[in-house]
Amino acid sequence: MNQHVPYGGPLVPASNQTAGDDAKILGSKLREIAAVVFSPAEAKTLRRFTSGEVARILGVTDSRIRQLSPELLVSEAEVAPGGRRMYTLADIHALRAHLDAIDRVGKRYLPHRDPAKGEHLQVIACVNFKGGSGKTTTSAHLAQSLVLRGYRVLAIDLDPQASLSTLLGVRPENEREPYPTIYDAIQYGAERRPLSDVIMQTYFTGLDLVAANLELEVFEFEAPMQSARRRPGDVEPPFFARMAMALGEVGERYDVVVIDCPPRLGYLTIAALCAATSLLITIHPQMLDVSSMHQFLKMMDELMAPVREQGAAPTHDWFRYLVTRFEPQDTPQTEIVAMLRGLFGDRVLTKAMLQSVAISNSGLRGQTVYETPLRRDEVTGSTYRRALDALDAVNGEIEKLIARAWGRS
Repeated sequence: MNQHVPYGGPLVPASNQTAGDDAKILGSKLREIAAVVFSPAEAKTLRRFTSGEVARILGVTDSRIRQLSPELLVSEAEVAPGGRRMYTLADIHALRAHLDAIDRVGKRYLPHRDPAKGEHLQVIACVNFKGGSGKTTTSAHLAQSLVLRGYRVLAIDLDPQASLSTLLGVRPENEREPYPTIYDAIQYGAERRPLSDVIMQTYFTGLDLVAANLELEVFEFEAPMQSARRRPGDVEPPFFARMAMALGEVGERYDVVVIDCPPRLGYLTIAALCAATSLLITIHPQMLDVSSMHQFLKMMDELMAPVREQGAAPTHDWFRYLVTRFEPQDTPQTEIVAMLRGLFGDRVLTKAMLQSVAISNSGLRGQTVYETPLRRDEVTGSTYRRALDALDAVNGEIEKLIARAWGRS
């Protein structure tokens, strides 16, 4: 009996073009969703903030914000139904600069790094071997949080799936013309472009992006072939040095770079690890995820061995694990977190990113919690606040690690 003919007769043969056809169908649906979720021009925009939110972001009182001169603001006025002015992120940056200029107590509203004091560019690689650990969500929220705290931030999407790019407003399925990606800045040969030519400004004022798409997969094939051909004296930097080379071209413009790495240990991830000054490993507290992380750590050490042999292994300022999608009421999860803390001590961040419907609902709109206004019909105020507080706690702990790496108290 033919094993490929199921009982009841043969199936109608599927077209060889099924994947391509389905891609067209799905792409059309995604564009339809984008037209509803985003503006008619399919360009992502950022909401305005209330004076209370601005006060929380800047660390001052609401009354202090309302006392500041409207002449400091850079956007056209928009007044809420209650009569209070709404502020753009550009307005917030302008107010922050003003508060820093008149500051007399050293509060440091603008925490930009000072190279003259040895405060080097912080390059944070967010990595994990397994999808679903919240790596991209963590990268996006961290980058946006640092911008809200006054830092100059560059986000780099190193994942060919381009999830971070999509979240930050560059959606491959909607781009009718090719757009620059990180591949343009790290590829071999004369076609390589300076990283400054590849950087995009985002709707989240102050956050720049180097986007990704499937073109990045070319690097995974190109890097080993170039390595095999490499000879002593070659002027082209090896694959593991190409990310650091690109960042060196724009480093003076930023305080922090956040790299969202692909969920595998390929040549792209190794290049990111070599460029990074700090590593953030996301871990979902489930035993399968912990087992996967064991394999990830073991493989990472093995794959970095050839880099160490060439004397190019980086020294990281800090190496931390971040527990994500954590449910404190889940006993098995709490036991796993306790185990991780017992094994790794303070290398596990004190704060964890909670599992939250607020984050899920924001994701449905292609947004982060920082940019989603409170909608009481979908997420209660307390749920939203818990998610925001958890994010602020996690990102605040990371900010302290950055400050410590710069020698700040």
